[in-house]
Amino acid sequence: MTRTIRLTDVAPGALAILVLPAPAHLADDVLVEVGLADRMGPVASPLGTLWVAWNGRGVSEVELADDGADAAARHEARTGRRTMLAGAMPSSLADAIARRLAGERRVRIPLDLRGRSEFEVAVWTKALEIPRGEVRPYGWIAAEIGRPKAVRAVGTALGHNPVPLIVPCHRVVRTDGSIGQYSLGGPGNKRTILAAEGLDPDGLEAAARRGERLSGSRTTRIVCWPTCRHARRTQDRYRVSFRSLREATAAGYRACRVCRPTAIEAAA
Repeated sequence: MTRTIRLTDVAPGALAILVLPAPAHLADDVLVEVGLADRMGPVASPLGTLWVAWNGRGVSEVELADDGADAAARHEARTGRRTMLAGAMPSSLADAIARRLAGERRVRIPLDLRGRSEFEVAVWTKALEIPRGEVRPYGWIAAEIGRPKAVRAVGTALGHNPVPLIVPCHRVVRTDGSIGQYSLGGPGNKRTILAAEGLDPDGLEAAARRGERLSGSRTTRIVCWPTCRHARRTQDRYRVSFRSLREATAAGYRACRVCRPTAIEAAA
């Protein structure tokens, strides 16, 4: 037989738990989780302290700044979302970002790219494929996403990348081989990051000025972008440089299937 429990049967004070106030941070937590507000916390990098904004949708911005409050205010002004400073990032997100900065391309970091165009997202997604310690020209990205003539637009999209370092736009250089601009503090910072990844920015530009656009191996008869891991393993005595893929093909070389240097012709 089922017994009906009446409020008068409950011991005095037993219902007090039902009227306990919610934690003060609960409303903020909910807003962040659904993406209506952001939190921003510090992350170390070769350039200094980065301030990373995130919400339940993913990382929404990366900014280089000395003062977190200023960074949060700028982020709030840009997005229209309340942005709260955090003393530290969630351990799983902080670990994922550290692994990405160390060169792990496959580590998953959700991104909140609301309001960005399909073209911009395609450019940034392709930039994620460039390995640490390697660079590609704007024309490579343009060709890879099926827009070979949109080289200038690719450069503009990279300049608007809201999550630099997480999306490694620093690994994309100008079609002429020069290092180019960088949204996270300018070309000097871009050189610093590339050097931290094992590259020689001055050497890259000097080679480009000499017309050494592609690097071939006399033993494999394969031609690569000069920073491709395969090209960098080639001994100097077997290395040969080309100004274009057309020139390399005429000499009996084929394009590397890993770094795919076909964009040098498509973007010409």
